[in-house]
Amino acid sequence: MDNSRPYFNPEIETMDREELDALIEERVRYTVKYAAEHSPFYRKWFEKQGVDPAEIKTHEDLLDLPIISGNTIRENQPPEMNEFMFRSVGWEDVFTVHETSGTSGNPKSFFLTWEDWERYSEKYARIFRSQGFGPGDRVVVCASYGMNVGANTMTLAARQLGMSIIPEGKCTFPLRVIEAYRPTGIVGSVFKLLNLARRLQAEGIDPRESGVDKLVVGGESFAEESRNYLSEIWGCPVYNTYGSTEGTMCGECDEVSGLHVPEDLVHVDIYDPHVENYVPDGECGRVILSTLLPVGAKAGTLLLNYDTEDTTVVLTRKQCPCGRTHMKIMTPQREAETVWVEGAPFNRVDVERGVFQRENMDYLTGEYEAFLYGAEDEGETVLRVSMECESPEVCDRDRIKENFLRTFLKYKPPLSRAYAEGTFKIIFNFTGPMGLELNRIKGRPKRLVDRR
Repeated sequence: MDNSRPYFNPEIETMDREELDALIEERVRYTVKYAAEHSPFYRKWFEKQGVDPAEIKTHEDLLDLPIISGNTIRENQPPEMNEFMFRSVGWEDVFTVHETSGTSGNPKSFFLTWEDWERYSEKYARIFRSQGFGPGDRVVVCASYGMNVGANTMTLAARQLGMSIIPEGKCTFPLRVIEAYRPTGIVGSVFKLLNLARRLQAEGIDPRESGVDKLVVGGESFAEESRNYLSEIWGCPVYNTYGSTEGTMCGECDEVSGLHVPEDLVHVDIYDPHVENYVPDGECGRVILSTLLPVGAKAGTLLLNYDTEDTTVVLTRKQCPCGRTHMKIMTPQREAETVWVEGAPFNRVDVERGVFQRENMDYLTGEYEAFLYGAEDEGETVLRVSMECESPEVCDRDRIKENFLRTFLKYKPPLSRAYAEGTFKIIFNFTGPMGLELNRIKGRPKRLVDRR
């Protein structure tokens, strides 16, 4: 690695678009060939679809193949089948086994070779380097070390960059860790990092004087307003990353203008299931990913045209001011966190945007939850938004309501009309610290819940 330049792999990261496209197509051909020869699922799948793998030579050919989903994986592993049909190496080459959380059914199983881990860690090494991390940085990782790959991938990436990792796993670690090791960065969710800042402040420590000069938020989408508030509290930039067991691993560079996709290692297309077609750059749709293998490489599990059920927009394929040529996408949002009212969608992030208006944060902690009740055929749908106040007795509730409504309804004409007509109501609830329902539930909190 050339430490004088902000790249981990400059040859690849700054490759001319024409050369990059040629590299992608070479890897499309090899990956499809590898799938046909080594993946029991794809071997049968190609036969069933009447597809000759040798005919898949370009990106356009890849788009002609059917799309698979998480259910496809679940249907091709125990207990539905005797074998793991997506495992594409022998057990002697499987280094680790991983499962997704299983929130929407049985966990999906994934098998990683050591080569997979090397590719995963390179993706994160590129991200870290693009955010200014390098030799001597000390980073606290507040992500679980277990079946999820994120924390381990970041730890392996750090080794390649000369960084030190403090593998806490949670953001509830003792504050002496900050004082003793003076970390320069922390990886965690928006809310974990806000809670950590409050713990520091309660002990008379200003987060802005803690030595932390970069924060990385991974594993969830968030509103720009919550990023800005987190940045203000800590006095440093906040970067976004997007990763998955399936191998996405995209991240913002220090330009903070979209997430770079490592196009040589993962292929991303955007698909709109409503029109049943791929959409051009600039239009919203689901992230459809395909594994890309270097010629001669192995993969424990590979995916072609896999529907992540996350939505995004391709922002640009032009060279970034940082010098990278790989395309940039908008922060993906989970479709499972999107609800529809009056024919209009809104996401958890839309609710978060209304909560984190700067004036609101003079009174709020940022913790919130929202629930939908009723049904349109009953003539009324109710969104109940609960927000946690630092001191409920001095909370300016009217101002918070006004700021929320103005922001939430601004770009949603159907919802704005329904709100004016009374068929869509928004009611507010304010609690003191630890007063939300999510504080009584173990596991990852759901902040937007459809109870209709």
